[in-house]
Amino acid sequence: MKQRALKVHPADNVLVALQDLRQGETVRWQGRDYMPVDDIAAKHKFFEMEMHPGDNVIMYGVLVGTVRQPIPRGGLMTTANVTHAAAPFDYRPGKVRWTPPDVGRFAGRTFNGYHRSDGRVGTANYWLFIPTVFCENRNLDIIREALHRPLGYAGDDRYGRFVQRLIDAHGRGQDLGRMASSLPPAIAQTERLFRNVDGIKFLNHPGGCGGTRQDAALLGRLLAAYADHPNVGGVTVLSLGCQNLQVQDLLDALTARNPRFDKPLYIFDHQRLGSEERLLTAAIRQTFTGLIELDRVERRPAPLGRLSMGVKCGGSDGFSGISANPAVGHCSDLLVALGGQVLLAEFPELCGAEQELLDRTREEAAARKFMRLMTTYSEAARQAGSGFHMNPSPGNIRDGLITDAIKSAGAARKGGTSPVEDVLDYTEPAVRSGLNLVCTPGNDVEATTGQAASGATLILFTTGLGTPTGNAVCPIIKVATNSDLARRMADIIDIDTGSVIAGEKTIEQMGEDILEYCIRAASGEVTPKAVLLNQDDFIPWKQGVSL
Repeated sequence: MKQRALKVHPADNVLVALQDLRQGETVRWQGRDYMPVDDIAAKHKFFEMEMHPGDNVIMYGVLVGTVRQPIPRGGLMTTANVTHAAAPFDYRPGKVRWTPPDVGRFAGRTFNGYHRSDGRVGTANYWLFIPTVFCENRNLDIIREALHRPLGYAGDDRYGRFVQRLIDAHGRGQDLGRMASSLPPAIAQTERLFRNVDGIKFLNHPGGCGGTRQDAALLGRLLAAYADHPNVGGVTVLSLGCQNLQVQDLLDALTARNPRFDKPLYIFDHQRLGSEERLLTAAIRQTFTGLIELDRVERRPAPLGRLSMGVKCGGSDGFSGISANPAVGHCSDLLVALGGQVLLAEFPELCGAEQELLDRTREEAAARKFMRLMTTYSEAARQAGSGFHMNPSPGNIRDGLITDAIKSAGAARKGGTSPVEDVLDYTEPAVRSGLNLVCTPGNDVEATTGQAASGATLILFTTGLGTPTGNAVCPIIKVATNSDLARRMADIIDIDTGSVIAGEKTIEQMGEDILEYCIRAASGEVTPKAVLLNQDDFIPWKQGVSL
């Protein structure tokens, strides 16, 4: 008989419904019987004991809320009867303890990546277009249209052919409402002209001018980080000429980040060149020449310790902290034990998990940096009239994540159990092996944008509700928390961890499966759905005001 409810940690006073439970039915967990007094939807929580106003709500072994009103034993947790609460935190030396997992299955394994001159290894080989200001976004769009289809990067235009079908039907006077809504059959994608160039990517953005000088400087560091990324082999920069983010500022940020930067870098100044035609033809011609050279770079074996893996969750549900996140966490521990990097971001979604992370931080300086970044960020949110407590989205709440601390305690499990080796502010590069904490917003694209800036060459993205997003230079692998989602949104999901909820696989087995997929994706043997769909999202974190 399948388990119908779960108590995540022995100290918890709530249980999670693994299936829909009816009011009054008996549910057994570890020899004890529980009787919900409400209908409990799968993913939601109910209390194992009678609760009173002011009582603490414990889940994942930590404080995640406070009771607002009396709740009977077996009562459903809701936003009406529980409010967010998180325990205070501080640095406590001497707490770091870790036993690495058995990595015998992966000993000596390699992936086939692109080796850069500074010793880093990319999982992809992209040419990157960067505008220093939003005024050049349209020109990037024109270049994308000019290059993508002839060079074999556009994919099958099924929706365009669907529109043509509608046009034809309209011309014949047919009732469009009676037409089949299915897409035309897929047509084989045009073979790439440059077999060793995985794509041409474009960083359209809304910045570079009109905001504060601090925002322009931050954008410069972000764009420099992307130009320097191991998955990028060459860069074309389009500048208007008069914007806040001057080309020299971008070059200075690039030199500060990597004094040994030696990739092809082509810069075009619109106002100096004059006409749009002159700008675009020059940029396209020079980039085409660069692509010919970049195509000579081939994949070669590299140890798994050269992987840098971001871990992220979005569209989270009540199963995220039970299936996908801990499975990704075990994958993280495996990679750390093999000498690789793991980047855990989303600081608003670490609220309530701070003490556990601090107790895993090796160096006091890193611990105090984490505390400073968390408190500064939290205070900025409060000054804006918000706060970390307002982080859960309506979709999160509908699927069982009632408080930010519940969401955070489950989200932190993506980082596994290994020691924290370093703490990075936004755009800072990860230079140490092991687990790194990266300060980003919880916003999905702002977070993945920041993780890639710190050097992630793959990102594992868990989701319980379905999140169609990707990144321009870092392949994103979507991991579903439940099998229903994996079936309904199969076009965006790469890995299904629903077998953990069904009791068919352990967290450890699923974590090993995830690492196996990562090795294949890093080698170009399998292409994640977000890459196939050209989901090249890029949103800089804008921290200032507009002027």
